[in-house]
Amino acid sequence: MVKPENLPDGLSLKITLVYSPAPRQVREWALELATGATVGQALGCSSLFEEFAELRKDRLLVGIWGRKTRLDHPLDDNDRIEIYRTLRVDPKVARRERFNHQGAKSAGLFTKKRPGAKAGY
Repeated sequence: MVKPENLPDGLSLKITLVYSPAPRQVREWALELATGATVGQALGCSSLFEEFAELRKDRLLVGIWGRKTRLDHPLDDNDRIEIYRTLRVDPKVARRERFNHQGAKSAGLFTKKRPGAKAGY
């Protein structure tokens, strides 16, 4: 746990910082910050930019517990800061390509078809 010096125990926030550099990989930091700290200050206190230097040049998308937020947002105790990666592929396009690859007869509504019934019923 990263804890700044000269910080009384009663005036601190316990924060979790989470980043996933690739699918199925999660890196997590436990931070202890002074009351009134912001998301940007939490990022600065962690070793995130030392381990992942590529994040310095990109505009970070961050959120708290799945809700997008700004870097100047004040933190509360037990907040979970999440750093989001940009999407490489549009989810709608990926689903359409998977469907086309599987074929219409073996995916979705078309897998179980009663004899003589219309497609999808």
